[in-house]
Amino acid sequence: MTSLMKTDERYKKWISDVSKRFRQSQIKAAVKVNSEMLRFYWSMGRDIAFLSENAGYGSNFYKTISTDLRDIFPDIKSFSPTNLKYMRYFYEMYPDADEIRQQLVDESGSKGIGQQAVDQLEVIFHIPWGHHIQILGKCRGNSEKALFYVKKTIENNWSRAVLMNFLDTDLYERQGKAVTNFALTLPKDQSDLAQAMTKDPYNFDFLTLREQYNEKELKDALISKVENFLMELGTGFAYMGREVMVKIGDTEKFLDLLFYNARRHCYVVVEVKTGKFDSSYAGQLGTYVVAVNHQIKMDEDKPTVGLLVCKDMDKVEAQYALESSSQPLGVSSYVLSKLIPEEFKGSLPTIEEIEAELTENEGDNSD
Repeated sequence: MTSLMKTDERYKKWISDVSKRFRQSQIKAAVKVNSEMLRFYWSMGRDIAFLSENAGYGSNFYKTISTDLRDIFPDIKSFSPTNLKYMRYFYEMYPDADEIRQQLVDESGSKGIGQQAVDQLEVIFHIPWGHHIQILGKCRGNSEKALFYVKKTIENNWSRAVLMNFLDTDLYERQGKAVTNFALTLPKDQSDLAQAMTKDPYNFDFLTLREQYNEKELKDALISKVENFLMELGTGFAYMGREVMVKIGDTEKFLDLLFYNARRHCYVVVEVKTGKFDSSYAGQLGTYVVAVNHQIKMDEDKPTVGLLVCKDMDKVEAQYALESSSQPLGVSSYVLSKLIPEEFKGSLPTIEEIEAELTENEGDNSD
């Protein structure tokens, strides 16, 4: 650090400001480079599709293109036959992307496209190519599904690993699919947001339980893996507590799990059942939602929502039960595949046994 940095606060502040501006310009440049590269890949895919269909080139066409381009650009690794195929898939998934882009440019002139572009096909040029490869591999022939994952990646800043997780667990098919009464109990703008934050089924494959697990074991396991649970619930959920006490008359009741959704600005009461849905559960959950509204919710918060997650449900019974409630409630199922057979459960060491063995080993090593 120079003496000027140590003694002159104005100079020190200016240097700090320059460093921030430089980092911002680096990020903007990286985003622009990525966007231009994707536009090039899209145009390459369009050309390959046209030449294949109209010039009658055979199955070795990708290898031929790859060889010729690598001769010209020996240091560029983007022109492998496999990557060239993905460029074609990219174009075929979004064949109208260039027309959409031109339309947006015409409408906005030389100004930035901004949010208008994010809401249309322009979004495909805003995520890394590695993400696109994963999406193209899982969504062939379904551009609506592919765009769903593109937009989710942008909204939530998903890494490639997180994107792959949600592709593998079929988020597109599960998102917003809970049985709810939100349309009847919430204003239109709030009901849409509430519905979108649900899933059916929820995927609990990040848990490992014995075959005959009970509700306490399931809730214990969910909280021990709360980061995975929050990821499965979706962006915006914050864990507020387990067995949260509310007083109803002279009786103390305990909520299974309480969350806050920062996007919808509301509390979410989650009740977990290891059996099949029963209509009586809706009445219990509705009572808990009312209690949270009276005792925990602040004036600035939106109405509390209740979510019941069961091992199984009859959707007709669930819908009838929810229509009878005046509180915003949803019912979903869950899936869980990592179960330990009962005969092996007894052979697994407990936490206490593991700790005791570690303590004993430490004592042996001290000699």
